[in-house]
Amino acid sequence: MIAVQNFGTRSPDRLRRQWVKRVLWGVLFGLMVLIYGSHAPLITLTKVNGQVPFNPSSCVFMIELSKLLVSLASLVLTEGTSALQAPPPLLRVAPYAVPALLYALNNNLVVLMQAYMDPSSYQVLSNLKIASTALLYSFCLGKRLRPSQWLALGLLMCAGVCHSYSSLDLGDPVRVEAEEGPRIHITAWGLFLVLVYCCVSGLAAVYTERVLKSQKLPLSLQNIYLYVFGVAINGLSSFSFITGEKSFLEGYSGVVWVIIAGQAANGLLMSVVLKHGSGITRLFVISCSMLVNALLSWAMLGLQLTPFFLLPVSMTGLAAYLYYR
Repeated sequence: MIAVQNFGTRSPDRLRRQWVKRVLWGVLFGLMVLIYGSHAPLITLTKVNGQVPFNPSSCVFMIELSKLLVSLASLVLTEGTSALQAPPPLLRVAPYAVPALLYALNNNLVVLMQAYMDPSSYQVLSNLKIASTALLYSFCLGKRLRPSQWLALGLLMCAGVCHSYSSLDLGDPVRVEAEEGPRIHITAWGLFLVLVYCCVSGLAAVYTERVLKSQKLPLSLQNIYLYVFGVAINGLSSFSFITGEKSFLEGYSGVVWVIIAGQAANGLLMSVVLKHGSGITRLFVISCSMLVNALLSWAMLGLQLTPFFLLPVSMTGLAAYLYYR
């Protein structure tokens, strides 16, 4: 039985609050799409002679540190300093170490993958996160999927295969780019990294949403628990790989600092979505950011998009429609 709400009994104040809430969620969604879609092109802009000039681990550490500082400031402004006086129980804090480990791995994979593929290839293939996340939702959280949603997952897999087959480059991508100009390409190692990245990403999203919603704590305090582990893990990683020939901030430019600010903001916005919304919104962001990525890659990098590229893009769009309708 379907219950139909009586819209005539709604007060103007309630309708106004609902519209304000929708507008705020729309702004949040738009910001996340823009930040997510611009990440790969911005990393490509930092490359010198085809190589990323900065230490990826130090960049991830700065992102985690930025999120921790913002969360601390937010907690003090909303709850006061009393929220930080009593040490939290170990059993409450321990679950946040797992997503910190997973996100640390994924953040480093994002930077590493850019050396083995172009930005648009990364953006299209990263849509496989929709399939991995949905599968984990189904098996780990007991979420039942409709037949049309399983069909959508199959379309996403086919889109990834089509794109990989059309753009797989087992040769030297630097040489090819020098001879023919920037074009879509991906190496076999890049394809493997994408698959690992998508599986870890889905697991991190499902686990984080469950932890955030299972504890009735302020989101800023939960973010502090999460990012303390993130700073510690990425700090050990970044400082262990620094040698005497390269300093911690070597290779940093204005674009790198923009990347840090954007990814820190995106992480904080995503925690709002997982706490008060659903991980499905995260999947929407992944799909919609593909268009932003393609436009920025064309405008900023002069990337040449082949006609065959439209096939996996169209399949991904159809899959998103079937899954979310």
